[in-house]
Amino acid sequence: MTKETTSFVYVTYILSTPEKVFEAITKPDIARRYWGHENVSDWKPGSKWEHIRANDERTVELVGEVVEVSPPTRLIFTWANASQASDPASYSRVTFSIEEYDNMVRLTVTHDELEAGSGMVAGISKGWPMVLSSLKSFLETGSAIDVFAKPKAA
Repeated sequence: MTKETTSFVYVTYILSTPEKVFEAITKPDIARRYWGHENVSDWKPGSKWEHIRANDERTVELVGEVVEVSPPTRLIFTWANASQASDPASYSRVTFSIEEYDNMVRLTVTHDELEAGSGMVAGISKGWPMVLSSLKSFLETGSAIDVFAKPKAA
């Protein structure tokens, strides 16, 4: 029996260039500034990808494999919690599509092959909008937002 899957798609427009957006996703020293994590890989198809918390513990929180790299317009990799890395069924897929759009970039992030109703869906549904808003702020103003912020209690 195959699991039911779902997708999450987020589109944003950033006053930047495709090159800068691609670099912000793939360069650990830039990603840590707006994401609080580093995306670590040599960015070659078949290579390992790790999402490492940018703190003193340097915890590897997510892992995957690079599927496709076409700088600066497309990047695809698989995605799983590090604790579930040995379970092939736990992997989902993230696609970054970066296209010039007049004097800006249209960034579309598609996270698919997600198990419907899973904790991963709940997490990324909150996480991607925060991270991509921070990326936009960082590239446009030089200042990221706090991606670890929590709602204020009522």
